Parts: sequence; C-alpha cells; structure tokens
Amino acid sequence: MRTEPFGDSPHGPVQRLTIGQEPGPVLELLDLGATVHRLWVTGGDGVRRNVVLGNATVAEHRASTHYLGGTIGRYANRIAGGRFSLDGAEVQLETNDRGNNLHGGPEGFDRQLWAVADSSDRHVTLRLTSPGGDQGFPGQLTVTVRFETTEDSVEVRFAASTDAPTVVNLTSHAYFNLDGEGSGSIDEQLLRIDADDYLPVDDTGIPSGGLEPVAGTPFDVRRPTRLAEAVRGRHDQVLAAHGIDHNYAPAGDGWRLVATLDSPRTGTRMELHSDQPGLQVYTGNGLDGVLGSTEGRLYRQGDGLALEPQLFPDTPNRPDFGSAALRPGETYRAALDWRFVPLP
Repeated sequence: MRTEPFGDSPHGPVQRLTIGQEPGPVLELLDLGATVHRLWVTGGDGVRRNVVLGNATVAEHRASTHYLGGTIGRYANRIAGGRFSLDGAEVQLETNDRGNNLHGGPEGFDRQLWAVADSSDRHVTLRLTSPGGDQGFPGQLTVTVRFETTEDSVEVRFAASTDAPTVVNLTSHAYFNLDGEGSGSIDEQLLRIDADDYLPVDDTGIPSGGLEPVAGTPFDVRRPTRLAEAVRGRHDQVLAAHGIDHNYAPAGDGWRLVATLDSPRTGTRMELHSDQPGLQVYTGNGLDGVLGSTEGRLYRQGDGLALEPQLFPDTPNRPDFGSAALRPGETYRAALDWRFVPLP
C-alpha cells in the first residue's frame, strides 16, 4: 500500500491510500470516510481510466451532501422519522433528510476518520469505532471494511460487532462512469438488473408500501437499457425523484450477480456481485454543477451512477422486509465485488 497526505480534517490528517497493480484495477482510497477516491481500470479499448467520481479536497468532501465514494453507516438509506423500536425500546436518531435519518445521520461513517488495521500491495482494511449514542444509534459498534484488488476486480467486505443491540446496514456509495470520470453524462451507458420488483417511495424517500413489479415501468431494466430511457420515463416515481433513486429486489438469495453496467463507448462492462437482498440505484439526480471533481471539472446531473447493495430502506420499521438488528456476540457481514471485463 502506498500512502500520501491528502489534507486535514477536524478529526486529524487525511491520507490517500493506493492499492493494486496495472494492468488490473488500481484503487485510491481516503481514510476519511473509507472513501473510494479514484479507481483506475483498463477499458475494453485498452485505455486506462478513472471510472468513479470523487471530491478534489477534504473541504469539498465535508461540505458535500452527495456521499461520493463514501462507506455508508450505521444505516445506509433512510429510516422514517429517524425513529424505530428495538427490543421494546424506542430509539430517536439524528435526522438529516426531510425529517428522516439518511445514511447514518449528519455525521455518518462517510465523514469519520478511519484507521488502517492492516494492508499489503493489494489490500487494505480500515477500522472505525462508533460509540454508543453516535447519531442516536445504541451500542458501541466496531466496524471494518476490507478493499482488495485482483486481476480484474475490487472486492469489498464489511464486518461489524456491537456491545448492545443496534441496527446495521453498510454499503459503498461509489458513483461509476465507465466512460471516465468527468466525461459527462452516463445517458448512453446500459444498465441491467435481474429484478422483477422495486420499492416505490413517498415524497420523502420512504417506502410507501411493498414491492411492486417493474414490468411496464421505466424501472424495468431486466435487459440492458440505456440510462437515458429510464431516467426520462414518464412515471410519477421517476418524475418526483428527477430520475431513479429507488431500491430494487434482485432475483435470488446470497452471493450472486445483481447488475451489469456497460459502456459501448469504451467497450467496458462492470459486473456487480452482492450478497444483499436490495440494491439502491441512484442516477446522480442531485448533482447540480456546483461540486468540483477530482480533475477540476464540475459534476452535473447524471454524471455518475451509484449502485448500492444493502438491506431495504426503513427495515427497522418494516418487519416484512426482514431484520437489521445486530446483537452482542453476533457479527454483521456484507460483501460486494466490482468486476471489470471487456464487452462480449
């Protein structure tokens, strides 16, 4: 692992950590937020590109509300009203999005300084201790996230343990653009998700009911679909979100291929594997031409796509979605892989 200074934060100096080896993926991380800062891959056309969006400085990272590349916790996505009941106790969280708790609260894991637990040329494990009461969540949570590069993939593994009952839902909020960071819109890239159902939401982003079929809606991407077709579909859910910001239910259980993203321009495919029941798809609807990129450009709406494996939103209030609870003696685990291959 190569380390170099990146700047200063209220929590201390920030380091940029680099793992991997050409011609395979080379991953640049920040210990601030366990953040995916840059990810260099060789495209199907033989050209190396950075394929993720990132903040240019620590100040921009902390000022941004877009979570570019951050590790999200304690709870990815939204918890309605920032409230839930756990083992008969009522919990009130900090709120930061239309009255809800989003991505762990105003000072979530993406804004904390993580410690390097171990590393090599191809991997690094980052650790964070979140004290009891952090953003309102009960229990002290000890979290690790391990990033490892292979010949064609980046493997991400999350783990957590607690000293008191709590809820956990971790993911990565990396935004991808397979044409290259700063290349403009992802409209012509093709998304495929093997999911028959998705979760409609209310006007605050909370699931408004249960799963509904994608058939006959812009959410149907069971075949490779131009993102422009999906985000410009005339559907109440798409219009309200200014694109897609919804959770899908990929077919199957356990470890599986849940999505592919193709760039016809560069001849590159990214395969996303996950073991989580849900997949939040966010088409960069809120990027507004204000946020600076790692290369000094400005990100605009639709310049990147976030694919976030996770539990379903608001699961702590929705037992029909399963359980997000973690108790002492248990270990939370979640996994995802990004695999980059030439288009067939």
